Amino acid sequence: MVHHILKATRETVHLGGFSDLLKPVLTINSGDTIDVETYTGYYVYDKAPPEFLTPELLDICQNLASERKVAGGPHLLTGPIYVRDAEPGDVLEVELQAIAPSLAVGFNAIRTGWGALPQQFTQPVLRFIPLDLDNNIAEFPAHSGIKIPLRPFFGILGVATPENSRTSIPPGSYGGNIDNRELQSGSRLFLPVFVPGGLFSIGDGHSAQGDGEVNVTAIETSMNGRIKLTLRQDLQLTTPIAETPTDIITMGFAPTLDQALELALKNMIALLERCTYLSAEEAYVLCSLGVNFHITQVVNSPQKGVHGMLPKSIFSDKIYL
Repeated sequence: MVHHILKATRETVHLGGFSDLLKPVLTINSGDTIDVETYTGYYVYDKAPPEFLTPELLDICQNLASERKVAGGPHLLTGPIYVRDAEPGDVLEVELQAIAPSLAVGFNAIRTGWGALPQQFTQPVLRFIPLDLDNNIAEFPAHSGIKIPLRPFFGILGVATPENSRTSIPPGSYGGNIDNRELQSGSRLFLPVFVPGGLFSIGDGHSAQGDGEVNVTAIETSMNGRIKLTLRQDLQLTTPIAETPTDIITMGFAPTLDQALELALKNMIALLERCTYLSAEEAYVLCSLGVNFHITQVVNSPQKGVHGMLPKSIFSDKIYL
């Protein structure tokens, strides 16, 4: 195992999407660990306070090469990372070993035409929100006494697909803009591989977010993390699954919440059939009795997200992924 450091610079980030045509910025072996740096705020940097800006972020925003602007999404992503021997049909295990904000400030934005209530909240509003990293909270509104616990995670963890150019906005079978706040330090995400090397990218740091992400953004934050990438040729997946210290998570992404719930449920039943002695009917009943389904996000058009959380504590024997 080798440990790597991947800084976010205009040579190592890309904007707006994923592409199998992007040259990898790092090549690793399965099982290697990486300290990875990510930035956010490409489209708001000119309105940001000084404490939000670093020389590196300014350089990225002012000098990012056109070939690093992949598609029309708003996200800066670090990568892609090439995993040797990864081939289509394999699975990439992403172990999130550490996640922490790199700056004591993030932002939230209401965007015209976006969010769960676009007809009611029509005016764009940009807010920069201080982060109290010593006490692990954000107070919003300022001086209100309302203190939001910080639970940092990466909103985007994904691999490339053969389309050549894919926007970073919707999630899908490749991962991408999952925006699942359960994927914090100590969790693992399992992604199907679609192109040689996987071409994994990461970004869209969030310091705090409610399920749903209803106004279209969380506390968007430049974020650092330590990840371990492992090639799993013993698994076969067509859509991402995840594991936290307490739960196993299946996901569903679809144009409507009803369809997303159906997919998350079907994926949970399939997982239970594969990993336990349960029949499909027994798994269906167990989902009704013991699985908790949450709205992941409703704003990453055209794909809404639902995730099902299976508590590991209800099993006498460990479930292995």
